[in-house]
Amino acid sequence: MNAPAGLPDSINSRLLKLAPDSWWPFIQLARLDRPIGWQLLLLPCWWSAALAGVAEQHGPNLWHLALFLIGAVAMRGAGSTYNDLVDREIDAQVERTRNRPLPSGRVTPRAAKVFMVAEALVGAMVLFSLNWFSVGLGLASLLIVAAYPFMKRVTSWPQAVLGLAFAYGGLMGWAAAMGSLASPAWLIYGAAIAWTIAYDTIYALQDARDDAIIGVRSTARLFGGQVRLGVAWFYAAAVIMALAAVMLAGGGAFALAGVAGFALHLGWQVVMIDPASTGRSLLLFRSNRDAGLVLFAGLCLQGWLG
Repeated sequence: MNAPAGLPDSINSRLLKLAPDSWWPFIQLARLDRPIGWQLLLLPCWWSAALAGVAEQHGPNLWHLALFLIGAVAMRGAGSTYNDLVDREIDAQVERTRNRPLPSGRVTPRAAKVFMVAEALVGAMVLFSLNWFSVGLGLASLLIVAAYPFMKRVTSWPQAVLGLAFAYGGLMGWAAAMGSLASPAWLIYGAAIAWTIAYDTIYALQDARDDAIIGVRSTARLFGGQVRLGVAWFYAAAVIMALAAVMLAGGGAFALAGVAGFALHLGWQVVMIDPASTGRSLLLFRSNRDAGLVLFAGLCLQGWLG
């Protein structure tokens, strides 16, 4: 068996080695070898579901948590495949991405499109398992997802558009539980948007040199020498909005401890930022899974034990 064509940020190489050779490009298109993407997409859904539980003084709906897990994996895959189709010419010019399946020619655009539709169908099955309010809300998010890959060509704030899409679960978890939206849901959505802008700015530091050469825009390039301050401001906004969401949902010691732990983790990231180190940037970006789980754990404990 040939060695799988690895990518710099792949961590699940065992999955590639176990899978048939013909599956490797599709595993990479779906980012199954890089689970941090679906994990970060999932966490706002779980925050919101757990926050709804806090408001109603019980734990999150476990069925909803499972559905959101399946949906996050499927829709992260579909979104990434779509993004790679749109960006395949740009990806071919960036060191970190030139070995992706499409720019390297290991999968054809037609095959990628068929695969994307299959992934989207899985996501649709999950969405239509929720209430009708959630279905309509979820379908509206497709407009943001469709626009995102083009934003790096026209604005220095593509991370903000990514935030609108990746944080959308901040609305969905509450909507699935309540059949409507309220202030805590909008605030946790805002917190997730600010969080996404900050962590994706850290991620974009890896490509800042290549992006400057080919004209791709990002907040990492926009902030330049002030990137640590820019990230700090957005992380602070995320904490403040998460705190406000918790207080409006009923507060409680466990939930507040979750917010505090979240804040401490984000503060540690700000201190550790090193724009010159791509390895450090990737490490800090991935660590946001743990930051998000800390907040989720506090909200769950509040619902179960508070």
